[in-house]
Amino acid sequence: MNDFLISGIQQVGVGTVDMRKSWNWFIDMFGIDVKILEDDTVAERMLPYTGHKPQKRHACIAVNLQGGGGFEIWQYSERKPLPCDFEIAVGDLGIFAAKVKCRDVEAFHKEISYKWEQTGKVQKLPDGTPCFYVKDLYGNCFQLVEQKDIYIEQHRLTGGISGVMVGVSDIEKSLEVYRDLLGYDKVVYDKTGVFSDWSFLPGSEQKYRRVLLTESKPRTGAFSGLFGSSSIELVCALNRTPRKIYEGRYWGDPGFIQVCFDVTGMKAFGEHCRRQGYPFTVDSCPGDARFDMGDASGHFTYIEDPDGTLIEFVETHKIPVMKKWNWFLDLSGRDRRRKLPKFLFRVMGKVSRQKKV
Repeated sequence: MNDFLISGIQQVGVGTVDMRKSWNWFIDMFGIDVKILEDDTVAERMLPYTGHKPQKRHACIAVNLQGGGGFEIWQYSERKPLPCDFEIAVGDLGIFAAKVKCRDVEAFHKEISYKWEQTGKVQKLPDGTPCFYVKDLYGNCFQLVEQKDIYIEQHRLTGGISGVMVGVSDIEKSLEVYRDLLGYDKVVYDKTGVFSDWSFLPGSEQKYRRVLLTESKPRTGAFSGLFGSSSIELVCALNRTPRKIYEGRYWGDPGFIQVCFDVTGMKAFGEHCRRQGYPFTVDSCPGDARFDMGDASGHFTYIEDPDGTLIEFVETHKIPVMKKWNWFLDLSGRDRRRKLPKFLFRVMGKVSRQKKV
């Protein structure tokens, strides 16, 4: 048995030009209203991806308690964010869309269409799952995909992040990371053609190969109940040479910065990645230190997939539960394979829920 485990997608990073506006939009549209942490300091350990200079930024991580990964909403504080200078199309290299859980796609489509125009029609994935697409304030694309499991009932139609769509140049090579390293070992579909469900997206009229991967077994670990099941969709353009979404730009510039996985046993996992040919490109704790981010602490690392798309891993050591009463959850002495009880997240929801920020 491995000396590490991956408990699911912890969050997807969303770079923006205005963190507050973006978070308000995510609260209003997707119910991403429970703050896990917020930090307004200098990113000192990401130098390979920030022009080799420390960069000040304002970031928060927030979740929807109905389940799924969180949103890390991220803005440079002193440097002017640099948006992508071309229209991102299906299959461009990197994360071109994030998947959001939706318990009833038809019902939520009616709800969101009343208040937001940048919404596509209800479609079906190649396996018949209902979905539709939405673009946020700054053009980031989200796929609402029907997934009926609920972690903590909040009487909403949406949950959090359930996966990402990643443009790749070689699917077989990319499987070394997403299947073999990250454990997405079940193929839901592997299709080639022109796909009608992408009609809302630029480049949808062209031919692609798309492979949807998920886990064959439920994830385990402290946060696995909240994160739930997830999927990775690899997309390869067959009629054109795709463009690299972050070419010439920094980590944290507008767009989907990274997909982040919750990990236990980071050192053992790092050795596993190295043996598989994907060593850490960033390591926040090369010794035994803990890395602090606001009121939370832990250990974060990064690798790159074969096309340079950033994948983050976080081993959480401490997070606030009720900061006012100095109640923090310290995971260092706990059996990390056991799920955390739901009452902890209910408490965090009561004290950390944001209506507008």
